[in-house]
Amino acid sequence: MLEKIFTIENIPLVDFLGVENQNIKEIASAFPDSKITSRGNEIRIQGTAPQILRINEILDSLLYHYNMYGKVTQENVITYINEESLDKRKDGSEEVLVFGTRGHQICPQTSNQRLLVKAVETKDLVFAIGPAGTGKTYVSVALAVRALKNKEIKKIIITRPAVEAGENLGFLPGDLAEKIDPYLRPIYDALSDMLPSEKLRYYRENNIIEIAPLAYMRGRTLNNAYILLDEAQNTTSMQIKMFLTRMGPDSKVIITGDRTQIDLPKKQRSGLIEAMDVLASVKEIGFVELDERDVVRHQLVKKIVKAYNKYDPSNNRK
Repeated sequence: MLEKIFTIENIPLVDFLGVENQNIKEIASAFPDSKITSRGNEIRIQGTAPQILRINEILDSLLYHYNMYGKVTQENVITYINEESLDKRKDGSEEVLVFGTRGHQICPQTSNQRLLVKAVETKDLVFAIGPAGTGKTYVSVALAVRALKNKEIKKIIITRPAVEAGENLGFLPGDLAEKIDPYLRPIYDALSDMLPSEKLRYYRENNIIEIAPLAYMRGRTLNNAYILLDEAQNTTSMQIKMFLTRMGPDSKVIITGDRTQIDLPKKQRSGLIEAMDVLASVKEIGFVELDERDVVRHQLVKKIVKAYNKYDPSNNRK
């Protein structure tokens, strides 16, 4: 059995260890095969090398959290334990992408969602196409968060076209965040499900997670990043070509869209549809189609999507 000493310096021990060492006891209960004891400002960790490494990472995260926010709660400890847990369920049946802020496991739930995960793991550019509620955006955000936590990338960039604002946001009141927030709310909701509010705020303030309208991608080269273009069906041909050519070294790109929700003028072809046609023969690009069977919202949503897929408006014209 290996041993490592973790030393705490220049902070009140009770604020870090918890009352009666409750925070350390919480960590110890999550690693029953290891032995964790605290005495004074030293925490002694005994166990296998992988266990010691994981426990040390949790303690490092908690120490960083304390230095940022001045306290460590039992809830914080549970959150960081979940973040460092293995990427498999206990029964080994399903891959866990990330742990949510409430401690729940976020996993691909359908066969096509699993295909999306596999495609992203094996290809640097993936198109994920499907109707509302199929989890294409949610799974994509989870994959990006996992890559950031695993230090596979340095930042996450999430963008979408603001069609209703004509991509010209200058006339709207407020700063950039206030102008674009309504169009990016689904992204914020997904991120809030996967990251504690303090950590998400830190990532946003330090541009580790960047959320911006598509127009602000022009002229950039996006290196060492996980890049998600959401609602891509509302891009023009020039916009999606511009976006695709921003891809830099060591980057992953996921493009999500829904053919049935194109908000462009009727005579203007969706850049997403065109790009899929143009790039269909490029073997290094992944294409994943999701359908009503992948809907993971209320069970009624599946029936709604299916009904609209069958609906022919020409039969109802007078």
